Amino acid sequence: MTSAGSEQDIRKALDELAAARPAFWSRTACGVTRSLTPIPALLDRNAYTPDTARARILLVGGLSGRPADVDLTLHALELYAGGGDGLALRMGLSAVPCANPDGLRLGRGPENGVGGNPSRGYPPVGNFYFDVENPEKRYLWRWICFQAPDLVLEVQSANGSVVWECNAAARHLAPALAAREIENDSLLGALGDGYPEGLGTIPGLRLSAFDEQLPREISRLFGVVQQAGLSGKSLARQALDHRRQRSKVEIAHILANAYGHSFDPVIYTQGVPISGRLRLAGLESHGNDPSPEIAALLDKFVDEASNGFGEGLAPSALASVVWGDELSRTTGDARYANLIMDATNRFQPAAPGEAPPPCDPDFRTEDMFMAGALLGRAFQITGEGRYVDLLTTFLLDGNIQQDNGLFWHCRSAPYYWGRGNGFAAMGLTETLTYLPQDHASRPAIMAMYLRLVESLRQSQRPSGMLPQVLDFPGSYDEFTAACMLGYSLARGLRQGWLPDDYRDAAELAWQGVAERIDDVGNVVDACASTGVQQNVRDYLDRPAIYGFDDRSGGFALWFAVEMERLARGV
Repeated sequence: MTSAGSEQDIRKALDELAAARPAFWSRTACGVTRSLTPIPALLDRNAYTPDTARARILLVGGLSGRPADVDLTLHALELYAGGGDGLALRMGLSAVPCANPDGLRLGRGPENGVGGNPSRGYPPVGNFYFDVENPEKRYLWRWICFQAPDLVLEVQSANGSVVWECNAAARHLAPALAAREIENDSLLGALGDGYPEGLGTIPGLRLSAFDEQLPREISRLFGVVQQAGLSGKSLARQALDHRRQRSKVEIAHILANAYGHSFDPVIYTQGVPISGRLRLAGLESHGNDPSPEIAALLDKFVDEASNGFGEGLAPSALASVVWGDELSRTTGDARYANLIMDATNRFQPAAPGEAPPPCDPDFRTEDMFMAGALLGRAFQITGEGRYVDLLTTFLLDGNIQQDNGLFWHCRSAPYYWGRGNGFAAMGLTETLTYLPQDHASRPAIMAMYLRLVESLRQSQRPSGMLPQVLDFPGSYDEFTAACMLGYSLARGLRQGWLPDDYRDAAELAWQGVAERIDDVGNVVDACASTGVQQNVRDYLDRPAIYGFDDRSGGFALWFAVEMERLARGV
């Protein structure tokens, strides 16, 4: 039996298991501790597959930080692997052998070294994912809920007789195992009560035994699961099924009802969802036209802007008018397109190698989107090549795309922030949408785009999402980055820039995003507004919004409409 003396030993054990069964397992991480230690995990190939006949089980151990519990969990994994393909084809098993690696390393039991105890206090409330005492709980909770297994099994070492415990959602399994009720504030207790994460319950069992008893009890459990089944999918999994089964247009309408109804403050996060509402209306010849309502919403701003858009505005404020060309087309009122021109004319040529004012002189990826959206539209409106010349020079002079295809946040922040790369992808996508086929810089811009989307495809997780920090295992699944990647892929497929084998990545991104939008437009784990940070820790600690978020709603709406256009071939 493998013995886990350290987090490195756990990784090695998981690598060996994955190498022995590469068709079923891959090693990943489900979170990050305060010591910047990834929480290692083993992921089954069907952990996020919507349609699979295999029962999906998640094995969890080591919340206590005790080596004996970690060893027992690894032993359970080995017993499952020893069951061969016959067992694996009926049950998919993922695992988190040590959910408290800092506690294991320090030898303090459940105490994780910063005053926290990941074994109690569920469900965690708020502070996702910046918690100075208990980040493990937040990562583990969200990872489990949005994986939505059919059963969570926790194992822990005991010196006496075998004890089985069950949560409220697993009471149907209790008689066969003589299981007693589990404590309410434990991980399993919270998963089995109410509507975890607004989804539904997940059955949970805890086995306390010593190592010699484990083979018999695991065999017993597998027998119960095969004979009695898991009573179908967990309620959490059923809730995610419902969210996925909504059509793209249905989700787009949910987002359009929630977002794009305000223009205060004047910033792109308000403008993108307004544009999204107009794009959605463009898909529906017999639908309600939101243009009169939107025009009324914007009347005061347009009247004030006619005397000058305002001085000293950053690109994020100037890009608030990305709806201008679309609203002009639907209303016939040229004032809206003129707003784009007013905003765009604030961008001025710069010396070679320098960013055009008002872009950040450090070449931030956010400005790639803001500039691409505005300068590209200005070229479409006027046909004047100076706009795309300025845009392409800016993109090519930045030199923040690295050899791996990914972008630093900016020259002074060499970090692969997820949304930062999403902004880069969106900026290149918007640029290519408007850039003439014969423009001298188009091949170079296309090469940047292709390298980036391929690297992002490689960074995409089985959940469909992109991590908050692309090269840091265990960082959280971030909503806006997935929307931006998906939009850029869908536009690239629709325009013929990408081969059809990218469609799977676009659909996978849509699956992850759709699962994280509820029926009134709340979203899950959208990184809060983020300036340039000083280190990786700061990016990991950026708050993850769960609820209403204009930025997320707008980009998700663009993504939904673009995916529907791709599906319709229009």
